[in-house]
Amino acid sequence: MKTYKILGICGSLRAKSYNHFALKAAAQLMPEGMSLQIADYSDIPLYNQDNQAPATLAAVERLRAQVAGADALLIASPEYNFSVTGVLKNAIDWLSRTSPQPFREKPIALLSATQGPVGGARNQYELRKILGGLEAMVLNKPEIFIGLCQNRFDEQGELTDATTRKFIGDQMVALQAWIKRVEAPSVN
Repeated sequence: MKTYKILGICGSLRAKSYNHFALKAAAQLMPEGMSLQIADYSDIPLYNQDNQAPATLAAVERLRAQVAGADALLIASPEYNFSVTGVLKNAIDWLSRTSPQPFREKPIALLSATQGPVGGARNQYELRKILGGLEAMVLNKPEIFIGLCQNRFDEQGELTDATTRKFIGDQMVALQAWIKRVEAPSVN
């Protein structure tokens, strides 16, 4: 049985990010045949087209290769000011300028954890628009919005809420099926 390699991308660089904790929970809840690696892209500089020198691009190329080599992406991101976080948008902007652009036809699932009640919905809708423009294949359902997340994780970052665990587990099963559907040859 093939093991699908999933690359987790966290939209927060904070050491104790709830979204990083959510990625770790997703790794635990993945069905057999899936594995998760979480990307570290904290060394990617602010996007500036004038700075596309080889030394600057080493960090970008590393992330591009990780995205390109993954069977799918799982992006977990908080919502900043009703939108996508700056670090995540910056990384996407850099990768969109690489060749080949790695998001094209890449299966992607989204989830978000926020301390507010909405759970990051506006962030995800903005991400869907951005990733759609890059021809990514974003999983529509189930949508995962972990609102009031500070009540769903313990101090060690373990997801303790059974309902949220079920939602994430269901999304991982759906992501596995989505990968298979996207990679299947189309019949015309």
